[in-house]
Formats: sequence, C-alpha cells, structure tokens
Amino acid sequence: MRIGPYQLKNNLIVAPMAGVTDRPFRQLCKLMGAGMAVSEMVSSNSLLWGSEKTKRRANHDGEVDPISVQIAGADPQMMAEAARYNVDQGAQIIDINMGCPAKKVCNVMAGSALLKDEPLVGRILDAVVGAVDVPVTLKIRTGWDREHRNARMVARIAENAGIQALAIHGRTRACGYTGHAEYDTIAAVKAEIRIPLIANGDITTPERVKHVLEYTGADAVMIGRAAQGRPWMFREISHFLEHGSHLPPPEVAEIHRVLLGHLHDLYDFYGEHTGVRVARKHISWYTKGLAGSASFRHGMNQLQSCGEQLEAVNLFFGELSGRGDRLSYVVEDQNQEQEELAA
Repeated sequence: MRIGPYQLKNNLIVAPMAGVTDRPFRQLCKLMGAGMAVSEMVSSNSLLWGSEKTKRRANHDGEVDPISVQIAGADPQMMAEAARYNVDQGAQIIDINMGCPAKKVCNVMAGSALLKDEPLVGRILDAVVGAVDVPVTLKIRTGWDREHRNARMVARIAENAGIQALAIHGRTRACGYTGHAEYDTIAAVKAEIRIPLIANGDITTPERVKHVLEYTGADAVMIGRAAQGRPWMFREISHFLEHGSHLPPPEVAEIHRVLLGHLHDLYDFYGEHTGVRVARKHISWYTKGLAGSASFRHGMNQLQSCGEQLEAVNLFFGELSGRGDRLSYVVEDQNQEQEELAA
C-alpha cells in the first residue's frame, strides 16, 4: 500500500489510540511487523502545544518512517495551523481525526461529531490539504448513528479534497465501541472511491484480517485494541496472509523480553514518575492469559518505582519460564474466530 511517496512494507496499520500509541508503542509495533503506526491525536488548540503532553506527542526522535501524526479539532484554520506545526516537528503524514466517539472530543464538535456537518468536513479537509506539502489522510466512522450512515458522502468529499487515504471504523459515533463492527458500509465506500481504503473495527485475529480484506476489498486494515499487549500480532498476521498457517504463540521468555524492552523505553520517554503509571496498563495487557496474572496485576498497581516494577515483572516471569507457557488466549481467540466466520 502506498500513501503519497511512502510505500508501506505491508497493509497492517496501528490505529491511533489516546494514551497508547506513544512513540515507544509505535516503534515496537513497527519493529514487530506493522507497516505504519498513527500517533495519538494532537489537539489543534495552539495553547496546548507548549504542554509536556503535547511535546511528547510531537516527539518522533528515531522513529521509523513513515511518521503519521493525527490531529483533532473543528476549526479549519486551527487545523491547518496544527498540520503545519506537526510537519515542522517531523510528521511525514497528517491524519485527521473524524472518528473518535469520546464525549470530551465530540462535545467540542470534533472527532466523529463532525460527520453531522458535511460542509464543515469539506472546509477542514480543504484547509489542511492546502496547508502542507505532505500527504493528508482521514479517519472516520460509518456515520453518526445507524439511521445516518453517511460515510459514502464523506468519502467523496475527502477524495475531492485531495485526501490520500481513508480509514473507516465499522461503527457509528452512537455505537461507541459496543456491539460488532459492520463491514458492508466499508465495502460500499471502497466500490466508489479510487484512493486507498483502510478497514478498522474488531480486527482481532489473522482470520478476521483475511475475511475483512476479502469482504470489503480494502487496501489495508487498521488494528487498535487487539494489539495492546500483543505487538507480535503483526508478524503473526503477515505470516498467515502469506502462508495460510499460524505461527506458534510467543513463549513466555519472549513475552518477558519484549515487555522489559517496552518498559525501559517508557521510563526513558516519560521519566520515572509518569513512566511507572503508563507502564501499569501495558503490563496488565501483556500478562493477560498467563497463569496467576490476576493477582500479579493487582499487586502491580501498588508499586511506585521503576525498580519495583521491574523486580515484580522478573519474578513473575521467572516463575513461569520453567513451564514453557504460551499465551493460551491467542489460540482460543483463533478458534472462536473460525467458528464465527463459519457461521
């Protein structure tokens, strides 16, 4: 798949997730097989650009190309300025957020709330595309509720504005993350546009990736929550798409090694105080499905320093290493997926 001048190594993309797709996570997913990873969203409000949070989100030191940064807002000129600011900070692709259903985003008429105002969508896209010399992409939902699925109209507006790739989450704004993603709307949009289309929503296993690509005709898939604590899923999906067979789930020793590397990157990136707190959710995701992990995760939330976290992690995995455990829930997910797709 190609976005402007950037040829991706494959069609597996990490979805932007607030509080998750920071530089350490993006780098790790790229290392483990993702073709691209989109940053957590950066506000278009210039008053926030001096904050530590925004500075970190604009930090791309050493990041593997292409660097895709998502911006969010509802004012065309502010969005244009945000695009220029992030390009100056190293962004090679600007992604526009019109898909987030979070109330704090929609309440200021940003994210998926913008889908209610198609003329404003057009003005924002025109302003951002005209402001920068890098490719601009767009992420949307199928509509704002089930009675108003206007993704096809928004896709045409996007293509006419010069958007170079479109990602669609297969739920409406009203759905949030409940229920199941639907792919009929994504397939309908793909049939009408010429720019690359990325399918998103409930992309959880290699089987689901294959099914969604075939069903929708999409050029790529975007994977979000399923990659939390499972960055190796990108290599597993690539292998399945190429060979039709599964790689074995990672052994405990590898999970331990990957987690330790991720933790050290988090501590370096955030500093100890914030790094320890950010690390807690990642440790929880990595250890899901491993024997004794529930009590381990509960204890982890009480630890206050990097040293304490690392010691607890090493002790937990040390107890498992002699058993050669693998992540059992990966196999369970695949079996469930095969049953669902056969139904």
